[in-house]
Amino acid sequence: MAKISIDTPLAEITLRKYENPEGLEKRELVRKLCLSLGLLQPGDSRDVVVDVLQVLLESKKDLTSREVELLVIENRKKYKQQLLGIAPSNIRRQILRIRDLFLVEKVVNNYRIKENSKILDLFEENIEKYYLNSIVKRVKEYLKEVDKQF
Repeated sequence: MAKISIDTPLAEITLRKYENPEGLEKRELVRKLCLSLGLLQPGDSRDVVVDVLQVLLESKKDLTSREVELLVIENRKKYKQQLLGIAPSNIRRQILRIRDLFLVEKVVNNYRIKENSKILDLFEENIEKYYLNSIVKRVKEYLKEVDKQF
């Protein structure tokens, strides 16, 4: 039997460009941010990640995953969203996805926006300068090799 290899990327990122964000209410603004960063897919009705990120952005203190869960439920009710995806395991999974983008950190057993920094600073320092740069550099290596061989 032939062995099929699976190409697993070392890193990947999805970035999307949307219209100017001015004038959007808070939840819609965070939703467009999630879409822009690839945390949410266009047309996806499972959007609890929006509420998770919003409550972490709004919180002035570190939150346990249970506190995030309760605030997410409160937020979804406030914006008249269905209470879907609010299982504790899913809330933790969404927090982990946001952590993987270097926007949230875990301190002891609590979560917060990384170093209580501005989200733009985190994007520029962690994603744009480090993560994105390393991906672009590797893609260029492939481009050069293709040019050399073809």
